[in-house]
Amino acid sequence: MRKATRTQWIKFAIITVLYLAFLVWVKSWLGLIIVPFIFDIYISKKIPWGFWKKAKNPTVHNVMSWVDAIVFALVAVYFVNIYVFQNYQIPSSSLEKSLLVGDYLYVSKLSYGPRVPNTPLSMPLAQHTLPIVNSKSYIEWPQWKYKRVPGLGKVKLNDIVVFNFPAGDTVALNHQMEDFYTIAYREGRQMYSNPINMDSLTRNQQRTVYDLYYNAGRNLIRSNPVEYGEIVVRPVDRRENYVKRCVGLPGDTLEIKDTQVYIDGKAIENPEDMQLNYYVQTTGLYIPENIFRELGISKDDQILMDSQNWKHEFMEIGLTLLNEQGHLAPIYRLPLTKKMYEALSANKKLISRIVMELEPPGQMYPQNLYTNWDRNNYGPIWIPKKGATINLTPDNLPIYQRCIQAYEGNKLEIKEDGTIYINGEKTDTYTFKMDYYWMMGDNRHNSADSRYWGFVPEDHVVGKPIVVWLSLDKDRGLFDGKIRWNRIFKWVH
Repeated sequence: MRKATRTQWIKFAIITVLYLAFLVWVKSWLGLIIVPFIFDIYISKKIPWGFWKKAKNPTVHNVMSWVDAIVFALVAVYFVNIYVFQNYQIPSSSLEKSLLVGDYLYVSKLSYGPRVPNTPLSMPLAQHTLPIVNSKSYIEWPQWKYKRVPGLGKVKLNDIVVFNFPAGDTVALNHQMEDFYTIAYREGRQMYSNPINMDSLTRNQQRTVYDLYYNAGRNLIRSNPVEYGEIVVRPVDRRENYVKRCVGLPGDTLEIKDTQVYIDGKAIENPEDMQLNYYVQTTGLYIPENIFRELGISKDDQILMDSQNWKHEFMEIGLTLLNEQGHLAPIYRLPLTKKMYEALSANKKLISRIVMELEPPGQMYPQNLYTNWDRNNYGPIWIPKKGATINLTPDNLPIYQRCIQAYEGNKLEIKEDGTIYINGEKTDTYTFKMDYYWMMGDNRHNSADSRYWGFVPEDHVVGKPIVVWLSLDKDRGLFDGKIRWNRIFKWVH
């Protein structure tokens, strides 16, 4: 062995101590196989790591210097993305006005503790698909079980959280913005010209009907690859990243009444910038662009309704102002915060009346439970907590079926008489292995959230947005307010 200098031994000692501290933190002793290579880099130098530096051919030298720099950068980014922070862009308006479309965020992995990746062999900066080549950005083998490294805290009520989309395990690639299960139920139901009336059916009969709808829809999707695209299955850490606000913690009982969220019977504080959809009827004029800008309403949200075809429906909810031709004065559908609502209401010269948009009961989560819930009135529903045991009944099994099967990996069978078998054993109870959370957007009427696809398991939690480092307004030009300077380096609350 060549004689190493004192400086080399000091460098080796510092790097080794730091690396061993990292292994203790992540509780992974498999990483000890790297220590001999660290020793060789600093002390023994048996492996010619920098062979290219001695190359006489300048082309080889230049190419390998770039390769060396790129590999080092990719490795550094890989570990930073997994264990420290990740960049995230707000793609939709579900959290407006708390976070805006075009906000770029630093998401802290340390806040809740970084996860050891399920798919360790992956390309940094690509969630699941490589651009241009349009292929998977990860190798499916090996896949590691869920493990979270100790962090600075846990998810708290009203935290804004980035997480992997729970219903994104199965994806129809031509319809990636919708979860596969919702599409299957919808398409299956539409295949029947006379959908079955659920009111007179028992829970077991309802379950049979929903299974019929889902299986029919699933088969339709799989048999039409041109329309729906390839059907792929993704591991947890390769599912789409979503960002919502946590409004329910493990063990809470959540209920929504007239848009207000209640936890264990008590109303929680609403976000200051929470938005709801309203129909806004003017006095006969159209709302000018400068008012939309002052209010911060994007062009995508400036929806002018076809009030003549819906005249009867609008007049029923009190939007009755007619112009000289007997037509309804212009009606807009706009998402408004409390402050925006008050500002428009005060403009009597322009605004005639504002009425909240209501929605009839629809198919909320779970898809296979018949309820009269809607986005404004939902629940009550109990949020699973690790170690808690519940009695399973026909009324609550659809709510927790996905947790038991998809998220916690059990085999669940329901016999025709309603008898439940979990992993081959007859039972009427279940003990949860993980904590779960209830996530909703602040833009309450324009957010696909837990009301539609259910609980967020703890192993799906990615991190906590900390700061907006850049914000771009897609409705404006570079010299017309494209960059939202007032949002740069704004802390996320």
